[in-house]
Amino acid sequence: MAHAKSVPVLMHHHVSPSPGMITVSPENFESQIAWLAADGWTSLTMQQYAGFLAGAPVPRKSILITFDDGYLDNWVHAHPILQKYGMHAVVFLVTGWMGQGDVRPHAGQGDAPLPATPDHRGCEDAIFNQGRADEVMMRWSEARAAIAAGTFEMHCHTHSHTRWLRREISREEKCAGIRDDLVRAREELRRELGEASDTLCWPYGDFDEDYVRIARELGFRHLHTTHPFGRNLVGGDPEHIYRFAIRNRPAKWLRKRIASSYSPLIAPFFNRFKAHRKGMVAGP
Repeated sequence: MAHAKSVPVLMHHHVSPSPGMITVSPENFESQIAWLAADGWTSLTMQQYAGFLAGAPVPRKSILITFDDGYLDNWVHAHPILQKYGMHAVVFLVTGWMGQGDVRPHAGQGDAPLPATPDHRGCEDAIFNQGRADEVMMRWSEARAAIAAGTFEMHCHTHSHTRWLRREISREEKCAGIRDDLVRAREELRRELGEASDTLCWPYGDFDEDYVRIARELGFRHLHTTHPFGRNLVGGDPEHIYRFAIRNRPAKWLRKRIASSYSPLIAPFFNRFKAHRKGMVAGP
C-alpha cells in the first residue's frame, strides 16, 4: 500500500446558504466532500495526522479537514454532509463563544425548521456588538453530539479570539494575555468535553516567537497557521502546519488546488510563485 509523503490541510469557516466572505455553500461543500469520498481520500483524525508528521504511515490520499471558530452552521449544514459521506473533520473552538442549551436541528432531519446561519459579518455583529453569540455559534451540546457521531473532533482556538499582536500594550502584557487565553480555553475544553489536546490553531493566523514558546510551555505540540503556501511533509514541523482556505466553488476547483499542493513536482513551484505574489515566504 502506498503511503502519503505530504498531506493537504483544508481550512474552512462557514458552510451556509448565506453568501459572504469565508463561506462555502452547502451545495459546493457537498460537491467537494462527495468528490473526496468517491476519489478514495481518507479524512484523518488529528491523532492520525500527528502520527503522520512524526513518521507514521497514512494512506497516500490522506487529507485533514479543519474548521475555525465553531460556528453554528458547522453543525447545521457541514455535519450532516460529512456524516452522509463518512468523512471526518476538525473544529478549532473559541471556547468563550460557546454556550449551553439543547441541541438544535440540522439539515436532513425532516421538516424541523433550521436555525438561521448568518454570513460572517452577521456572526461578528452578533458576537461583538449584540451579545448574541449563542445564536451563531455551536453549543457544547452540539459539539458533544458531533463528536459522538464521528463527524467532528474539537480542539483549541483560544478562549477569546483576541488579536493580541494588534493591541497597543507591552510585550509582557501580550504574553500574559495569550497565556491566559490558552489556559482558560483548555480548562473549558476539559470541563465540557473531558479532554484538551496538544493541538492549537492561531486566531487570525497571528503568532510570533513568544507565542510559540508559550504554547510549547503549556503543552501544545501541533500548531496550525493560516499560511497556505507550503506542504505538510512526513516528518515536517508540527509547530507550523500549513493550511489553505477553501473557496465557494465545486469539486473541480478543489481537485486542482489539491493537485497544486500535493504533487511533488508542481507544489514547490506553485507555492513559491503564489507566496512571492503575496509578499510571503514559501514553505517546502
